[in-house]
Amino acid sequence: MAPERRADLSVTNPSWPSTPAEAIAVQEELRGLVDPSDTGEPPRYVAGLDVAYDEDRLAAAVVVLDLETLDEVERAVVHGETTFPYVPGLFAFREVPALLAALEQLGTTPELLVCDGHGLAHPRRFGLACHLGVLTRIPAIGAAKTTFVGSHGELAQERGATAELVDGGEVVGAAVRTQDGVKPVYVSVGHRVSLQTAIDHVLRLTPRYRLPETTRLADRACREGLLDG
Repeated sequence: MAPERRADLSVTNPSWPSTPAEAIAVQEELRGLVDPSDTGEPPRYVAGLDVAYDEDRLAAAVVVLDLETLDEVERAVVHGETTFPYVPGLFAFREVPALLAALEQLGTTPELLVCDGHGLAHPRRFGLACHLGVLTRIPAIGAAKTTFVGSHGELAQERGATAELVDGGEVVGAAVRTQDGVKPVYVSVGHRVSLQTAIDHVLRLTPRYRLPETTRLADRACREGLLDG
């Protein structure tokens, strides 16, 4: 049974940019607000977020799980259209408005956001996980399938092995082996979570598969939502 707690996201709604130059200016302005340390209590309710596309149509999904059991608590899916061009490094500006709308539909406020994308592992150190974390003030992490920036050394084959992801001499995340012998997941800080805690959360969310359960369920929900819409 879902807990009876209404969402109160206190989302900041800045004027949304319409050009790449405006978007980069927003990233430069907001990145100083990122807190890469652990704040607040350990989370109980964890949300996976993802967006599926069909040309200009999109469906954004948020699926909330109980971190203790990994059971689904609630989900929300919203439909819309893209309003920002596809530009590498500015993908958040296509996805954030719809994801915020989905978050606002929830009756349960998640205490951790797990984004199918990057946080600090971004050219301007302000990827999707940072953007959503700063705007919602909810702790957030990135758990991506591939790297965007940076490189890492040799990674052992067993589950739980990690290697620092380094870009320009700066540690921006970690490669994390979530299952024996499978490709790693690339974990980075979004907001109000340390890198080690982000890694711990990702390992907790991957008991059987390479990707976190939050990501797997949100991916399925947004794809199904796109078909239904």
